[in-house]
Amino acid sequence: MVQSVSVIIPCYNEEKTISLLLDAIYRQTYPRHLLEVIIADGGSVDDTRKRITDFQQSHPDLNIRVIDNPKRIIPAALNRAIEASSGEIILRLDAHCVPAEDYIARSVHNLNEGSGDNVGGLWIIEAGSAGWLGHSIAVAAAHRLGVGDARYRYSRKAGRVDTVPFGAFRRSLIEKIGGYDESLLTNEDYELNTRIRQNGGIVFFDPTIRSTYYARPNLTSLARQYWRYGYWKWRMLRRYPRSLRLRQLLPPLFVLTVALMLVLSFFFMAARSALVGLLIIYGLVLILSAVPPAFQKRQWYLVIGVPLAIATMHFCWGAGFLVSMIRSFKS
Repeated sequence: MVQSVSVIIPCYNEEKTISLLLDAIYRQTYPRHLLEVIIADGGSVDDTRKRITDFQQSHPDLNIRVIDNPKRIIPAALNRAIEASSGEIILRLDAHCVPAEDYIARSVHNLNEGSGDNVGGLWIIEAGSAGWLGHSIAVAAAHRLGVGDARYRYSRKAGRVDTVPFGAFRRSLIEKIGGYDESLLTNEDYELNTRIRQNGGIVFFDPTIRSTYYARPNLTSLARQYWRYGYWKWRMLRRYPRSLRLRQLLPPLFVLTVALMLVLSFFFMAARSALVGLLIIYGLVLILSAVPPAFQKRQWYLVIGVPLAIATMHFCWGAGFLVSMIRSFKS
């Protein structure tokens, strides 16, 4: 069964990667005349729009449209793109990713086979910057100690999951359960997948659906990313408490424990010793977890870089979660 597909892409200041994404879409094995690409731009101030225009002019056989996203948030961009689209199937991508050539074909195949109501695949995470730290962040972003049981970052086994990155689904699904929640600045994919599952739908992961995703280039941008993840995760969990997973609870509990022990250490020597011991054990676990990828890749700087990146992910996610929780109780 051959169906029309609308590829929707939220975008803001993506001059470094937007051409890579569009080129990857152009090279898809899926029939090009059945594709349309809707880019919802939040008012980019770099050369993003110029890169898109240049691509449109050099590839007139691919239907590409740019629409405005005045709210400049991802869920609003996705909703505006869906409204402007016409395809029977909606396939959401990100300006930071490069899908494999059979990405769309495999996604549509899974939908037609009835594998799931929203299907997605595996991230192959690449460094967002050159140098030892950029490569370390990419390894950490696919490490189970950093991402828990988020299977789309590492698994090679197909099956039902709680969420997938991006995803492909029929337009009728949005008509049934509604679009992306614009009250969330992030976690919009997880929230949509939660509603799918609550309405009896299936979220399906197929590791043969592959895309390359570029990790954050430095620890500062990684910290901001995971702070947002944690902050908005609590906001989502207030509405869907049963969607909580163990991997989401551990970072805030760890950060809370460290914070409490730090306060108590000013008054009790035992608390000070316990805090030092906890941090030493935590550091050793992180270092040991970095040894296998360092040995496999013969990149021994990972023994330092991966622990730094994972610790940044844990502490910022947990702190964002706790701050969001405290603020919600005050409001």
